[in-house]
Amino acid sequence: MGMSAGAAVSLAAPVDPGHKLQVCAFSKHFHWLNVREASQLAASIGYDGLDLTVRKDGHVEPERVADDLPKAVQAILASGLKAPMITAGIVDVGSPHAEAILKTASALGIKRYRWGGFRYDTSKSIPQQIREFQAQSRDLAAMNKRYGVCAMYHTHSGVGQFGASMWDIWSVLKDLDTSAVSVNLDIGHATVEGGLGGWVNTSRLLLPISKGIAVKDFRWEKNAAGKWSPRWCGLGQGMVDFPQFFAMLKTSGFDGPLQLHMEYPELGDAHSGKKRMSIPKVEFVSLMKRDLAVLRGLLKEGGLA
Repeated sequence: MGMSAGAAVSLAAPVDPGHKLQVCAFSKHFHWLNVREASQLAASIGYDGLDLTVRKDGHVEPERVADDLPKAVQAILASGLKAPMITAGIVDVGSPHAEAILKTASALGIKRYRWGGFRYDTSKSIPQQIREFQAQSRDLAAMNKRYGVCAMYHTHSGVGQFGASMWDIWSVLKDLDTSAVSVNLDIGHATVEGGLGGWVNTSRLLLPISKGIAVKDFRWEKNAAGKWSPRWCGLGQGMVDFPQFFAMLKTSGFDGPLQLHMEYPELGDAHSGKKRMSIPKVEFVSLMKRDLAVLRGLLKEGGLA
């Protein structure tokens, strides 16, 4: 496709403060299409940008990042979308191809990437592991600074997930340079972990160091085994208090990017990043448009659009 890395810098850069928040489609949901097709479809649905998967079995395989990411960014920009961030399979500086990913992304003007993957080991104390994760994060911050990029640690929910408790990732990052290592706060997962008031406290704690926000909704249901578990659902159909959260987001001065995640089964195999579809394309598009319209409405009500 013949684009130099530097050619994309001004178009791929994150939105400036004061502009409306960019709403990015998560390319995991479009793995059944190539990047050009995914970008065109996301643009037709009404997204502002694409959060591209640069990880194993993603749209860009890490070992091919130097060749394939520039082509992917060109396809994204050609569709009229922005490319403000990527989701990378980077855990620490030892992750395969980590430096190549950062070098290539930075040259293309992509200055933010999703990072994560720390797991608790029950054979070690939590304070000990926090110290270990802080050392790993410090090393990653140093590498990020060399390339002028910022890693955003994604907050998942669940047993063994570092960052699910929120205070733990804060304790790791609080003394580091958050222009190099920060948080990608997932309000859906935050509500799973603290549905009554815990999500409020953790949002207050993490929003000042959050460079990205992921949006999804859920409700508690009994699964096939009769065990209560989170059931992801369409935006506005679950228990996430978006009006209160977006009011907090506005007060925080957050400037994006914001990612819309649709991980409920009605989306077909696209909800889990499969490379095939189990529902008609027209149904997929309808669900995407519905959730995006709900999100746009919430952002407008919250003074964020």
